[in-house]
Amino acid sequence: MAERLATGAAGFEKGFAALLEAARGDAASVETAVAQIIAAVRREGDRALCEATLRFDKVSLAPDELLIPPAEIEAAAEAVPEAENAALRLAAERIEAFHRRQVPDDFAFTDAAGVRMGLRWRALDAVGVYVPGGKAAYPSTVLMNVIPARVAGVDRIIMCAPCPGGAIPPLVAAAARLAGVMEVYRLGGAQAIAAMAYGTAMIAPVDRIVGPGNAYVAEAKRQVFGRVGIDSVAGPSEVVILADAENDPRLVAMDLLAQAEHDEAAQAILITNDAAFADQVEAAVEQALTTLPRANIAGASWQTHGAVIVTRTWDEAAGLVNRLAPEHVQLMLAEPGPVFDRIRHAGAVFLGRWTPEALGDYVAGPNHVLPTSRTARFSSGLSVLDFLKRTSFVAADSASLRRIGPAAVTLAEAEGLSAHARSVALRLA
Repeated sequence: MAERLATGAAGFEKGFAALLEAARGDAASVETAVAQIIAAVRREGDRALCEATLRFDKVSLAPDELLIPPAEIEAAAEAVPEAENAALRLAAERIEAFHRRQVPDDFAFTDAAGVRMGLRWRALDAVGVYVPGGKAAYPSTVLMNVIPARVAGVDRIIMCAPCPGGAIPPLVAAAARLAGVMEVYRLGGAQAIAAMAYGTAMIAPVDRIVGPGNAYVAEAKRQVFGRVGIDSVAGPSEVVILADAENDPRLVAMDLLAQAEHDEAAQAILITNDAAFADQVEAAVEQALTTLPRANIAGASWQTHGAVIVTRTWDEAAGLVNRLAPEHVQLMLAEPGPVFDRIRHAGAVFLGRWTPEALGDYVAGPNHVLPTSRTARFSSGLSVLDFLKRTSFVAADSASLRRIGPAAVTLAEAEGLSAHARSVALRLA
């Protein structure tokens, strides 16, 4: 059973604090193993990639087989049924439409002192997208990571994905073709992250790496950060659902399990103002677990990391959400707006009874790459801005320099930086 808490009960604060601090995921450290993989790739290049692919994925490749030929991608994509292709196209269209609205404008202005200044946005040169593929194929990950980069104007977008048996999953191939990936490599794990960060004879390095992965992938991204940019070091997925007793408990239960079935370390939390409804949802969860194909995974997640919290008011519930700062929030309320207004920390919020989080995973439009592990307190989901960099510019003339230059000289001298002061003062003489 999931943990049960009630805000009016004695010991709630201690229990909720424990929920916030509870570790999720593989507790075993992979830092040393990942460091060794990265070092081997830097030292031996493509040979290390092939050795790691044989060791971890049981696929034997020569270096020139790492890159998947366009004809192979095309053939795999053509094997996808039309219904699935149509769904991919709908998702791609909606994702692109949403992300095109994120593209920022350059600006420039001249201030009262006569100094012209502004900001200019330019796309990154090269981006690497990691797409996991050990237990399942994730074409939605391809679309969500590649389309914003393409919209931003990135010149080179490459993709690394483990390929069971050496063959790219057809849905992943179709999504890559649709999204506009330029190069696809049959390569997974920490070795793929190392290759994209440092480059090999076969794989030219990129400037930013995005995309989810297992603990080894996440740790590899952490270790190469600084050499390249990354989207985040993602943790297990999570959802918090606020639901009143007017909901069908079966729907709430399935929305909780939709998150729990990601993996055993995922977290699903129900917050409600009705204890009897909480009982109904818990019973519906147990019933649903008797029929789900991934019941072992979802059940382990629910039992180990799930929680049901009964609150006295929705304002109180919103406060708990802000402390949890979760990846996903569902507001299954007749009037979600007032509660939504009080939520400050969440990766994405789904409003109303007809907006399950699963819709956002595929076709809603906003990105499903979101902050986890309470990092929504200070970070946001993937966007076009992650594939752009901004450059400020300043242009002063003699007259405007005379208006603001003396203050620069004063501040430079106060900091003891004489060359700084003289650099400006000489122009004022």
